[in-house]
Amino acid sequence: MERKKIFFAGPSVMPVEVLTEMSENLVDYHGQGLSMLEASHRGGMFEDMYDETLALIRQVMDIPDEYEVFFLGGGATLQFSMIPLNFLKKDGFADYADTGTWSGKAASDAKTIGTVRLAYDGASSHYTSMPDPAAFKPDSAASYLYICSNETVGGIEWPAYPETGNVPLIADMSSDFFSRPVRVKDFGMIYGGIQKNLGPAGATLLIIRKDLLESRNSGLPTYLDYGTHVSQKGLYNTPPVFAIWAVKLVLDWIVRNGGLAGMDEKARSKSSLLYDVIDNSGGFYRSPVDRRFRSRMNIVFRLATEELENELIAESKKLGMLGLKGHRSVGGLRASVYNALPEADVHALVDYMRDFQARKG
Repeated sequence: MERKKIFFAGPSVMPVEVLTEMSENLVDYHGQGLSMLEASHRGGMFEDMYDETLALIRQVMDIPDEYEVFFLGGGATLQFSMIPLNFLKKDGFADYADTGTWSGKAASDAKTIGTVRLAYDGASSHYTSMPDPAAFKPDSAASYLYICSNETVGGIEWPAYPETGNVPLIADMSSDFFSRPVRVKDFGMIYGGIQKNLGPAGATLLIIRKDLLESRNSGLPTYLDYGTHVSQKGLYNTPPVFAIWAVKLVLDWIVRNGGLAGMDEKARSKSSLLYDVIDNSGGFYRSPVDRRFRSRMNIVFRLATEELENELIAESKKLGMLGLKGHRSVGGLRASVYNALPEADVHALVDYMRDFQARKG
């Protein structure tokens, strides 16, 4: 089979080695006589794999002992409401940095639960820029500061993270999770859907500092209380078994390929290839994003007309390149270059973009 070149923003490309290993062990998991998908989540076969997965997460991200690590269903979107329910003090407020679609949705949901202050509002720049991380500070009285580390729709990413002092920093890292080293101890909470860099859709990974959990709000519905899940190691109800198994295998792959430093190097190399062809196109291709905050994961760009953009998309599909159409809310073009995307596929896209410009420019 000739593999397609997969530039979808999520669900997205996975390592071929992982897909192969899953297929080889899907029916009979390592000679156990049943599939992992059939194993009880209260049984040894799943729990052994689950414990290995949690240990690998701690190893790869260098997570201190004072943090809890577990999975939930519901996607990152469920966390838009769970976070303020648990951590937004009833007589206080939370700071949100609105840098694009996903942080905006999170702020909107939080406003239905309590008081939200926009510490940064990117609307005036059409979400093409961000505040300087070194100078950006939350209000010292805020319950927490919320950011989205990488906005997939706008192709914009925090190059570094704000220092928040005693205010917990909470980050949605769905689309750049495990793509670069992160100093976990600078955060109160990190979370993300796994369907970009870690596996198939179906699970959300949460990393929460214990002291933040201890000060959470009380009187919450059982499932919406983080304490419920921490007390059960994330196994309060049946977990997304298939997705977690895939995460375990992807983590093994990340370790074999240089860990987070290796992923960061790959991300910078692949994104640079695309930004170089955009920047050196004489305006044929143009990136709307402030250069200081360009995403390493989602490269967005435009052409002079929608007709040209649609032509590029149609031709690229014939060449086996999928997912280059921009998000429906903004249009344009977008190439997502997550961890598992081979650099050769990016080279193929760059060659095609140069050829398209030579013919149409």
